[in-house]
Amino acid sequence: MSERDRKAEAVVLLSGGMDSCVCAALAVRDFGADSIAALHISYGQRTEARESRSFVAVCDRLEIRKRMLLRDPALRQIGGSALTDESIPVTYVPFRNAHFLVAAVSWAEVLGARKIYVGAVEQDSSGYPDCRPAYYRAFNEVIRTGTREGEIEIVTPLIAMRKAQIVELGLELAAPFDLTWSCYSQQEQACGVCESCVLRVRAFEQAGARDPIPYAKEKVLR
Repeated sequence: MSERDRKAEAVVLLSGGMDSCVCAALAVRDFGADSIAALHISYGQRTEARESRSFVAVCDRLEIRKRMLLRDPALRQIGGSALTDESIPVTYVPFRNAHFLVAAVSWAEVLGARKIYVGAVEQDSSGYPDCRPAYYRAFNEVIRTGTREGEIEIVTPLIAMRKAQIVELGLELAAPFDLTWSCYSQQEQACGVCESCVLRVRAFEQAGARDPIPYAKEKVLR
């Protein structure tokens, strides 16, 4: 790896979903694709293979060359979520974003990046505690005191936006929504009935746009 490949201005946590895709498009607008490094973390979630494919496809479309796919087995082994454990009827994964942020901060230090873009959304989330502004303010303090230079900052440009506003912003940025994946339950065709699908479809409807991905329950939703 050349010295140039070891440098970046910003790291983007890119799940392959709608919000992180818009965040990636924002980072590319702000710094240019050559200065962005995209990080995807698989943690044994039900749709991990499909999300990984979306990550690669979004990076390709946005021309983000620096990218890393990591696997974190801890969350799967710990369990406690419907995304990793069929017996738990909630979609909150305990302290998941902390795992992601730790990896992003470590990579940012290696790359010399000063910004970490995260597509966290508070208002239309399911009340996840790790999607609140206070959480990221606290994490930034940890970064300031726990990194060598103390200059890395997590930025959450979507955190106060509604999902419909995120769709509108993504359309302005030409974010590749057609390549994203939001469904919690299926990998071949979005189910259209899980919480994530419902929020996504509603957002496109409220934005006056058509969601470019197909749904198994499309007629029910529209």
